[in-house]
Amino acid sequence: MKQRLNWIAVFAGILGLIGVRMAEDAIFYDPFLKFFRAADDRAVFPDFEWPKLVISYIFRFSLNLLFSLIVVHFIFKNKIWTIQAAVLIMMVFAITLSDYLYCVYTYFGIDYLFSFYLRRFFIQPLILLLIIPLFYYRKKMTGA
Repeated sequence: MKQRLNWIAVFAGILGLIGVRMAEDAIFYDPFLKFFRAADDRAVFPDFEWPKLVISYIFRFSLNLLFSLIVVHFIFKNKIWTIQAAVLIMMVFAITLSDYLYCVYTYFGIDYLFSFYLRRFFIQPLILLLIIPLFYYRKKMTGA
């Protein structure tokens, strides 16, 4: 029964991640959603408010972090690994967000596609797809 509850919690975490993605237009302030969806050279760099943009990205990251940690915790049932996952995800977020904001500041002067994929790293829980196999391998190697 306890194993079933763990998998229900993992499933709920995954549904939460899907929900964040599905409701992105309604919940978050992100004028770059439409900009990147245009996917052509005629897309006009949008006007935006820096504070609202940064707060919205941090809010989205926080929701993704919460649901990602639920998934990690209930798959591995190890509090220390859950904390390590949180630290790793936050480090990736800090690096990618600061780089992305620099790209925005320079009107994607570095590269449009680089900016597009960099943005994906902090608005979507891609790092979770790396952490789960990493921790699974770690579990097999240590027998934890």
